[in-house]
Amino acid sequence: MENTKVLDILRGCGSLLEGHFLLSSGKHSDRYCQCAKVQQYPDKLAAVMEIVAAQAKSSGAEVVVGPALGGIVASYELARQLGVRGIFTERENNVMTLRRGFSLDKGEKVLIAEDVITTGKSTMEVVEVVESFGAKVVGLCCLVDRRAPGAELPFPVYSATGLNVQTFEADDCPLCKQGKELEKPGSRKI
Repeated sequence: MENTKVLDILRGCGSLLEGHFLLSSGKHSDRYCQCAKVQQYPDKLAAVMEIVAAQAKSSGAEVVVGPALGGIVASYELARQLGVRGIFTERENNVMTLRRGFSLDKGEKVLIAEDVITTGKSTMEVVEVVESFGAKVVGLCCLVDRRAPGAELPFPVYSATGLNVQTFEADDCPLCKQGKELEKPGSRKI
């Protein structure tokens, strides 16, 4: 469900974009959320993550893990608000991994924090890393949950807001037919 207060914060920071966007899936959309824009304002990010922290508090998490790049700042802020350790994964040879001396203990309860969850692909890569250490994922957290209706994940999802986004196949996109310029704001290579 969309949270008007959060969407207003995102719009005010230039995070919530409306137009014609190329997604990493190759599909097109009418809206795009560039959470890096809100993450540049610690007070605004703290206010948004406060909503997530309130939901995730009862999870019993002992550490928050975020995938680089978008999840680093979100995971740090969530860990700060929950009073737990915060670490991040990153890709090495295109495989998600823990580096820089980070590790997890067997049985340690973990929240995974992202900026945006769309398909859950990156999130589930982090789940694999967490579980490879014998740690236990207790929830998935994000500023913006923009999964399509019915796109389920096998863990509770705690978000500051949902975001309804229309997506279109590239070869049947009404925005293309209207002649709207296509933008590629994301970080993942297609």
